[in-house]
Amino acid sequence: MVTHLVFFKLNDPSAENMEATRAKLLSMAGQIPLLKHLEAGVDVIRSERSYDVALITRFDSLADLQAYQIHPYHAGEVIPFMKSVCSSIVAVDYES
Repeated sequence: MVTHLVFFKLNDPSAENMEATRAKLLSMAGQIPLLKHLEAGVDVIRSERSYDVALITRFDSLADLQAYQIHPYHAGEVIPFMKSVCSSIVAVDYES
């Protein structure tokens, strides 16, 4: 199992924008069959070091994660949206 964690810092961290970003991430459900788990949440602490939105996805293999990266819905819909609303994006991928 491979877990893909991504944290997003938004240009405009208003409640409305954070929820729209979360909804865009969750829109991948049912669009990308390789996703074994999809979770997205908005930060509730709101500290100086916090990011605004988190994404947690899980895949059966590293090959599935790599296929997800170039999947037309992810690459054509989600990534362009995220790049347009974020000032910073960081990720960690690990096997368990």
